[in-house]
Amino acid sequence: MKIPRLVLAGTTSGVGKTSITCALIHALQKKGFSVQPFKVGPDYIDPSYLSSIARKDVFNLDVWLMGKDHLLESFVTNSKSDISIIEGVMGYYDGFGGDSNFASTHHVASLTKSSTILVIDASKAARSIAATALGFVKFHSNSRIKGIILNKIGSKKHEILCRKAIEKTKLPILGVIPKNSELDLQSRHLGLIPTKEDVALRQKIQKISKIISNSLDTEKILQIIQTAPSLKTTVKKIHKKPKTTIAVALDNSFNFYYQDNLKALKREGANLKFFSPVLDKKVPRCDGIYIGGGFPEILGKALEKNMIMRKKIKKLSEENVPIYAECGGLMYLTKSIDYGKKISKMVGIFDAQTKMTKKMKLNYTKGNIILKNIISEKKHTLQGHEFHYSKLESIPSDSKFAYELKIGDGIKNHFDGMIQNNTLASFGHLYFDSSNYAEVFVKNCIKSSRI
Repeated sequence: MKIPRLVLAGTTSGVGKTSITCALIHALQKKGFSVQPFKVGPDYIDPSYLSSIARKDVFNLDVWLMGKDHLLESFVTNSKSDISIIEGVMGYYDGFGGDSNFASTHHVASLTKSSTILVIDASKAARSIAATALGFVKFHSNSRIKGIILNKIGSKKHEILCRKAIEKTKLPILGVIPKNSELDLQSRHLGLIPTKEDVALRQKIQKISKIISNSLDTEKILQIIQTAPSLKTTVKKIHKKPKTTIAVALDNSFNFYYQDNLKALKREGANLKFFSPVLDKKVPRCDGIYIGGGFPEILGKALEKNMIMRKKIKKLSEENVPIYAECGGLMYLTKSIDYGKKISKMVGIFDAQTKMTKKMKLNYTKGNIILKNIISEKKHTLQGHEFHYSKLESIPSDSKFAYELKIGDGIKNHFDGMIQNNTLASFGHLYFDSSNYAEVFVKNCIKSSRI
């Protein structure tokens, strides 16, 4: 299958990959191309920026979560636009475990057989930029790097010095972006602020994309994109007829979802109805609930104020309606969230309190499912990831956990996946098609509808 495509990678985090990827999407759209964005890694926030420009759902590409076959399957299946653009994560060769290329941006570029453009922050160097570029090209026998973009150029003199140095590497310069404080994006404790939370932020990224796009050599970039070799067409999965309804929490508090997970639920026979725990007064009529990650601590008081919603969700749990929650969803299902000297009451399915901390928990996770639950009928290994600044306190000693982790912190002593009634909630995020999680969850929701 012929898929015109490209990877935008960085020498490190914070070099401007997201802004430049958005700008490239804008530039390609201006030329009449439809663009499908992808994001390397488990990140939920950067995809919201790409989505706001492309006006399409963004799909994650993470080898650890998905495995090589599922990653390629997702990429090929979801590459239905004229061009697919993949934004990298961290530094180009930064993989799992520090000394490994596994799950790095380069690994994904290799699996998808994609050419790469390397973004370099030139703000604190000139001639040394050439050494950086050459080092990235020579570091791997097939770097796949076909050109570079220089970001944060301080002056015309600075640009001339960088260009002269880069000439010796024979790498084409495909963009020179002047340093401009107006192009900076706001961050919060988990990284960039999701665009779903702020209309002004969406407008800003659109403005930034337009400005940066004028500094890109779109014609040369298009030439590189069009050289991508064909990829094997994947086997299409059977889509089952809708037999159950799952309510999915989606608002400014809960918006961390892998699009492939939502597609998997629909493929297995679920009709998805979205609702807001902040604004809505009731849960849509459903047979199960899915509450993803997000920032419930930011809107803690608004969530607390919606007492009708909190009581309804707790009642549904007590009636054994299947409820699956991840990270922010877990926090929402505890008794309260303590954040910034303010304590907000939450649903209270789990007899524990959430405490926001200053220490980040960022891990890929791996372990075993040790108890049968609403997403797994048998014991087996699992791989996921966790990313949070929170912990649970006052956890009852008789709490039940579905997962025992070998890698990752989890909720308590490397255990994750708390079970109460027919509710399963964890700090860890899972990719549903890495096992039959979607199939089992939908089956349990169908059973719930017959009770």
